[in-house]
Amino acid sequence: MENLPAKTNFIREIIDADNASGKFGGRVHTRFPPEPNGYLHIGHATSIIMNSGLARDYKGKFNLRFDDTNPAKEEQEYVDSIIEDVKWLGGDFEDRLFFASDYFQQMYDWAMELVKKGKAYVCDLNADEMRAYRGSPSEPGRNSPFRDRTPAENAGLFERMKNGEFPDGSRTLRAKIDMAHPNINMRDPAMYRIIHTSHHRQGDKWCIYPMYDWAHGLEDSIEQITHSICTLEFADHRPLYDWFIDSLGIYHPQQIEFARRTISNMVTSKRKLLELVKDKHVEGWDDPRMPTVCGLRRRGYTASALRAFCDDAGISKVPGISDIWVLENALRNELNKSAPRAMAVLKPVKVVLTNYPEGQVEEMTCNNNPEDPAAGTRKVPFSRELYIEQDDFKEVPPKKFFRMTPGQEVRLRAAYIVKCEGVKKDAAGNITEVHCTYDPATKGGDAPDGRKIKGTIHWVSAKHAVPARVRLYDALFTKRNPDDLEEGHDFKENMNPNSLEAIERAMLEPSLKDAAPGSRWQFERLGYFFADPKESQPGTPVFNRTVTLKDTWAKIEQKA
Repeated sequence: MENLPAKTNFIREIIDADNASGKFGGRVHTRFPPEPNGYLHIGHATSIIMNSGLARDYKGKFNLRFDDTNPAKEEQEYVDSIIEDVKWLGGDFEDRLFFASDYFQQMYDWAMELVKKGKAYVCDLNADEMRAYRGSPSEPGRNSPFRDRTPAENAGLFERMKNGEFPDGSRTLRAKIDMAHPNINMRDPAMYRIIHTSHHRQGDKWCIYPMYDWAHGLEDSIEQITHSICTLEFADHRPLYDWFIDSLGIYHPQQIEFARRTISNMVTSKRKLLELVKDKHVEGWDDPRMPTVCGLRRRGYTASALRAFCDDAGISKVPGISDIWVLENALRNELNKSAPRAMAVLKPVKVVLTNYPEGQVEEMTCNNNPEDPAAGTRKVPFSRELYIEQDDFKEVPPKKFFRMTPGQEVRLRAAYIVKCEGVKKDAAGNITEVHCTYDPATKGGDAPDGRKIKGTIHWVSAKHAVPARVRLYDALFTKRNPDDLEEGHDFKENMNPNSLEAIERAMLEPSLKDAAPGSRWQFERLGYFFADPKESQPGTPVFNRTVTLKDTWAKIEQKA
């Protein structure tokens, strides 16, 4: 994995201070703790890149730990996809793959310890009653009528909860802290709830499951994590994280919060992404329009480009939004240097060179990548009949149109200068062929007499063209912040109706016929394209446009 130069930020400053003071013995041990209830998205990628990068840069360790504490929403499918995504992003957890469910017995024992110390109790209030008793930020809560049960009674009830004697939702185990605490999270929060649902790894062994706030710090403590890095919404939960660990007297990691990174024209709510998939607004979790890691991967993004984007965006304590073009530019900068060039015509119109010898085929020399001299050249066949883009020909051109139009010369890339002499139309008046003459003295694209040609277009030999399916992707949402909604409106109202254009018969130069699935190319003048790893096969290529050649967002008037 390529190591980018690390930019300093407030988290690195905390770690540097800890190492200077000898805290944690100079160790740095981070983790990524996803719940396996969905596919990872670009927000998770930020956390993976940051946490694994800190471990790498400080010569520490990085864990992948699944917070599998809610069996009703978790599946092995999600576990497998998350492992793949973390590895692809460069998160090197080595042999440190852990599951919260492996710690269930230890968590239960610790909970029983707090029960016997009088610091936790079994409560019979249902969810609605608990909310009513909890109070509000401006009003203190009320003690549960079950708060004064004796430690012995609570221990017996908690054990019976574990043994499956009570129905779902009938009882919870709660921490006994302070119902008047100014931080609502400290008002006797739930530690365990009853869920009679089979667990994807534990089967039916357990019917009580730990709440995240109870499990989170214990998992970090068991794994000897040094810096437990969370998003900003967990800042108000940190006092509870500390209270649980201190009440047990166990190893105490340090929780640090940073602001989520939001990217324009995307939604990253798991609930909303699941809705898009289930309601078939997209073709699946790996649809290249999705902000999921697997969707970005299938669109053609590289892990190194995502790391470059995260490094450029930085880490902050203040929530903000990054423009989508910043993400796209991180990829353009990489692919401009690495992607081989090829010519493809997405919406073809036939050009006939009327003065070119019938049956003759030449080979034109084209650069594979002008940004990389070592990339060399390739031979591209040229013949009497060619395909060019429909948009590169106008029978009645607008002002300053320097491409192909009657009576105007244009350069065919790496080939000849040609002049349009007329068109052929069908009975309905549609153009079926553009007739041109070529200048034999201009092979290579330059005129020996020094005449200036303003327009250069790409082409494909019709005789040698490879038909292919091509998909042009755009942002899934037109609004910069799709979640910015008036009351009564739904985020899907901001979906882009033109987010996908499927082209069933594009024409490609022969070198693309056997493009390897997963290979990246620049189609000259059109953008960067990716041979779809699921559908493309040598001989029958399918390409996804990853990103255009230039940023077009600045030219688009978007809704605020």
